[in-house]
Amino acid sequence: MTQIFVRTGIHFADCEAALQHIGIEMLAKGVVHESYPKALVEREAIFPTGIALECHAVAIPHCEAIHAKTPAIYLIRPDEPVRFQRADDDDDIPVTLIIALIVENPEAQLKLLKRLFSELQNPEVMDSLLAVSSSQLGELFRNTLLEPQMSAAS
Repeated sequence: MTQIFVRTGIHFADCEAALQHIGIEMLAKGVVHESYPKALVEREAIFPTGIALECHAVAIPHCEAIHAKTPAIYLIRPDEPVRFQRADDDDDIPVTLIIALIVENPEAQLKLLKRLFSELQNPEVMDSLLAVSSSQLGELFRNTLLEPQMSAAS
């Protein structure tokens, strides 16, 4: 069962600050190994995760499965957009939702990434994720993006 953590009402000076925050928080939650924070920052530098959508932008930072102890997703809706380098070119984009993936199975990680890319293209899904209260964000994400994948896999 994938744990979902949510944080809203936070400000980051840049994507590096956001990634450092993710590393510290996920270590504190016990879902990653000590190697995770450094691996997350290093992977983002080589393979940026900013994705421009129709009306918004997201970042889906993640790293190799060997750094995970247990599956988790950390959803962050910052007070102000955080600039992440785009995955598909050298520009950066203002990201309004950060979806940090901690996956211990590389095959599951690939399936989840494909599902996220597909579902997040729907402006209604993104609008809902950005509009829902922080207390409902995790449940909405699970019901909209995570559980359908789980049912399809069984």
